[in-house]
Amino acid sequence: MLLVDAPEADPQLVADYRDLTDSALRRLQEPRRGLYIAESLTILGRALDAGHQPRSVLTSDKWLPQLTALLQQHGAPEDLPVLRASDEWLESLTGFHVHRGTLASMNRPATPTPDELLATAQRIVILEDIVDHTNVGALFRSVAAMGADAVIVSERCADPLYRRSVRVSMGTVLQVPWTRADWGDIIGACRDGGFDVVGLGLGEDAVDFDEYAPKAPKKVALVLGSEGPGLSPEALADCDVVARIPMSHGVDSLNVAAAGAVALHALRRTTTRP
Repeated sequence: MLLVDAPEADPQLVADYRDLTDSALRRLQEPRRGLYIAESLTILGRALDAGHQPRSVLTSDKWLPQLTALLQQHGAPEDLPVLRASDEWLESLTGFHVHRGTLASMNRPATPTPDELLATAQRIVILEDIVDHTNVGALFRSVAAMGADAVIVSERCADPLYRRSVRVSMGTVLQVPWTRADWGDIIGACRDGGFDVVGLGLGEDAVDFDEYAPKAPKKVALVLGSEGPGLSPEALADCDVVARIPMSHGVDSLNVAAAGAVALHALRRTTTRP
């Protein structure tokens, strides 16, 4: 690694870490510049395990020994810039106290087409216009935990590689195959791949998920909608089945991340996969 004092470093390297708390700016800037931020040594390790390539690393002297060991373990390039600075300088640059010690600017990996993603999948999750990064991260964690194969996010969905999504997911967004596509391409890939498209909703025609799951076919695409209105009319019309999770005590819905976890567990528990 190439150790550099951050205040004296190339401004282009430092710019990757500027104003990390400005979510509106970062949502536009990071995909356009082809990067994402891995926060903490744990997340950096999982990114390296997934084969993702670092552009640079930002840290303080306290964390240098652990960081050095991690980079050596993963065979990081000798010329990888490691920018070091005081905790105060890091906070002035990023906009928050970097209490996890290390940030890394990573090159975004290429994403597959929906058809490529679904070629070997059986259980997938589709996120339509879910705008909260915490919910996106939590859903990826559930996908990984419940053994689903892949995720497709809509064009207006929050960025799975935004710093908060990655952190909430405990790094699983770096492990679960995913891609982004418009709704037409998503539903077309599901149809071509022979998937049963089941959306979670509360319409009058919705069936109980407890009834659907035991009879679910081998290939299922579970569709989850935005936090407020839920699935769009277009998505509902394209679903083969609309299902609701049975609830008690007058509760009619769950947070979308919780609902996704419940549905994925039901599919895992009640279906047999070859």
